[in-house]
Amino acid sequence: MLAYILSGLVTGAVFAVMASGLTLSYAATGVFNFAHGAVGFLTALVFFELNVGLGWPGWAAGLLAVLGFAPLLGYGLHRAMFRGLAHAGETAQIVATIGLTIALPALGLLIADLVEEPFGLPPADATALPHGVGPYPAVEVAFGFDSDQVITFCVAILVAAGLWLFMRHTPYGLRMRASVDRRRLATLRGIDADASSALAWTLSSALAGLAGVLAVPVVGLDSGAFTVLLFASATASVFGRLRSIPWTFAAGLGLGVVQNLVAGYADFAAEITGLRTAVPVLLLFAGLVLLNRSRERVAGSAAEDAPPPDYLADLPVWRRRLPWLVSLAALLVWTFTRPADDFYVGVVAQGLVLALIFCSFVVVTGIGGMVNLAQAAFAAMAALTCGWAFASGWPLPVSILVGVLAAAAVGVLVAMPALRLGGRILTLATLALALLADQVLFQVDAFSNGTIGWPLPAISFGVADTTDPRVRVVLLLVLIGLVGLLVRNLERSVSGRAILAVRSAPAAAATVGVSGPRTKIMLFALASAIAGLGGVLYATSKGSITATDLPAFAGFVWLAVVVLQGVRRIGGAVLGGLIAAVFPELLAGWGVSAHVGAILFGTGGMILAKHPDGVLAQLAEARHRRRARRQATSPSPSPSPSPAPSSAPATDALSPRGRAALGAVPENLAEPGRAEPVLRLEGVVAGYGDVTVLRGVDLAIHPGEVVALLGANGAGKSTTCAVAAGDLPVTAGAILLDGDDVTGRPAHRRARAGVLLAPEGRGVFPGLTVEENLRTWLESPDPVYERLPQLAARRTVLAGALSGGEQQLLTLAPALVRPPRVLIADEPSLGLAPLVVEQIFALFAELRQRGVALLLVEEKATEALAVADRVAFMRLGRITWTGPRSEVDADRLTAAYLGVSS
Repeated sequence: MLAYILSGLVTGAVFAVMASGLTLSYAATGVFNFAHGAVGFLTALVFFELNVGLGWPGWAAGLLAVLGFAPLLGYGLHRAMFRGLAHAGETAQIVATIGLTIALPALGLLIADLVEEPFGLPPADATALPHGVGPYPAVEVAFGFDSDQVITFCVAILVAAGLWLFMRHTPYGLRMRASVDRRRLATLRGIDADASSALAWTLSSALAGLAGVLAVPVVGLDSGAFTVLLFASATASVFGRLRSIPWTFAAGLGLGVVQNLVAGYADFAAEITGLRTAVPVLLLFAGLVLLNRSRERVAGSAAEDAPPPDYLADLPVWRRRLPWLVSLAALLVWTFTRPADDFYVGVVAQGLVLALIFCSFVVVTGIGGMVNLAQAAFAAMAALTCGWAFASGWPLPVSILVGVLAAAAVGVLVAMPALRLGGRILTLATLALALLADQVLFQVDAFSNGTIGWPLPAISFGVADTTDPRVRVVLLLVLIGLVGLLVRNLERSVSGRAILAVRSAPAAAATVGVSGPRTKIMLFALASAIAGLGGVLYATSKGSITATDLPAFAGFVWLAVVVLQGVRRIGGAVLGGLIAAVFPELLAGWGVSAHVGAILFGTGGMILAKHPDGVLAQLAEARHRRRARRQATSPSPSPSPSPAPSSAPATDALSPRGRAALGAVPENLAEPGRAEPVLRLEGVVAGYGDVTVLRGVDLAIHPGEVVALLGANGAGKSTTCAVAAGDLPVTAGAILLDGDDVTGRPAHRRARAGVLLAPEGRGVFPGLTVEENLRTWLESPDPVYERLPQLAARRTVLAGALSGGEQQLLTLAPALVRPPRVLIADEPSLGLAPLVVEQIFALFAELRQRGVALLLVEEKATEALAVADRVAFMRLGRITWTGPRSEVDADRLTAAYLGVSS
């Protein structure tokens, strides 16, 4: 047993290193990198070429590959793609990284093929024999272990210790963890979250590269093996809850040991085909279900994944459908002008089979918002069940129906985790189930008929059958049309509205009686049945079906193909299916390397980072813009009579800076004998998306002055705070800090310049301790502890465990030690006890005496007026009145909050 445990620790060390990088990148950026294994493969390929090809020593080649190439690759991917993906929806994130999984190995292998002959390098393929970083051949050390295994384990332990020290005891690690905890707040504290993300991707890629170099002597130069290594490592990350690197590392070591023990001692595993190799998959699924329930989001519902604008809504129905009708007519004419044995008609028919399967993604992902990677397993389940039923003597139509129903039943079973999981966790769970079916269920000879598979006849319609590819084209077009009508009616039905309600707001949907579980199960069942029907037609077209014809990893790629075209539309599924079938054949016919197609596919994934709604949405947007330009340049109708000139002076339409240039000094912005404002907003217009909130805000705050910004809910007070701090960009106007225009500066640069925003709610990092929260703004927290001993007593407590009053004190305490130029406090008394409120406002008074300019937003007018020097009333995105506190009376308060005069 000891030998199994020790060898398992060596295997687990590779899992642990790769999983630590996966956890680091996800925790720091929120992007689950499915291309993590591909980065490891590419680094291993560079190591192989340097070591075996050019003859470098293993240690030198390993250092350059791991510490040079891999970090540069990670930083380059951050700049090119990952930075944009941080703000994209989950579907776009998953698909873009899947694209990299395919493109990066293809790019490396293409370059290796190109330089192989000129430089006399050995072939870099699955037949290559890479060396380890130690001596070659490896030297036996002790207990049956060689030098490569000892190096692997020791390096893994050193990396784990170094990574823990870096994350816990360096400013860079603290900034990275703060960005993970609350990215928006981190920027408001002067932390460049983008730089933290870049560092995370650099370190993550170095770890992936290290795992690749350590593993390559065992797995060889097989990109598929590195993808399998990724999913085994993902199991360790899941047990670390995708956040804790120490737990992830320990889980990786444990996974290696468990896998070895099962292989060596679990005799029952030998009776179930594939069970031994499926141990990581079983543990992955168990960890997902038991440890990673979605606590905030359910089943992929996300506001940031909202439907794109319908850029064709202004067109009549016939104009919207005309391109598709013309394309359909052209396809049918082309099909029936070709002979029955035409090769490319068969390729098109194969593409339409894929398109039918891809329609299932439109249902479950495009409509339901759930990313399901088990569609290939559903297709294989239906096809194998149909083959088994037909071989058992059942008629072909009945066998097809049984196969489709079997896929739907399995879809319902897979939907069960969807009731507990959401987002990326659900995605991993469906992939784990697909791999489990691939490695265990489909390997049962009684079900799959071994390597022979099940023969299936063509579908006959009396006068013709599907041996003619032209008949298959027509049949598939009819079925895709029926699925399209089904999807269209579903979207417009009561069930469709229920689906959208569950997707966008599960809790709100439940309050009005919409059953989330029933809705999700219905979507999974429908999507699985569609995928199953496509799988059966694939089998009848091929004439047989085996367990390896529709592998689980195919669904991994299929999703990416559909999303690249547009997963919300049936047209995207059709376009994706045709491209997936036709494009590789065209490249082969032109003599172009197959690697080129994979690279282009990965490039599509990078484009998806900027255009997450796919090709069809981009084309619709382009058409919309062309129409808008034509309308803008077309002759306008005869002008209407000019309105009477306004009696207001022309300077009223200018910003304060413009009025000052004409000699008109705006009220309260330039006062004789008073210092210049430290912060000034001039004619600021801002909002969210297409909704304008601020409509020309003018406001100035002087050093040592408290300006209370009052108004009703929805007046624009919090938006004004966000704009002033750089958390929200402006549409028009200017923001000046000490006379310098800082309108274009991001929030972290304004914070470093002295603008500190205490946001509404609690401005703390709940996952960091009290001391770590203070260190995000201060070099030493000791002065805070002297002033506020209650925080000193809880310095090692997580900020999320503090009371509301303690959290607000923690938010404002750093300003006492390192006073900012401007402090913006948004609803600081929200939810606090009266005694704590008094303490908070006493801090404001002290900061005013020290020359800090304060902008105080409060709905409780009494507390705000007690400390304010000047008051500004806001209504409907405009400052309606500003003046000294002494001039505020009941009439002005009534007008500010109710919009009427008392």
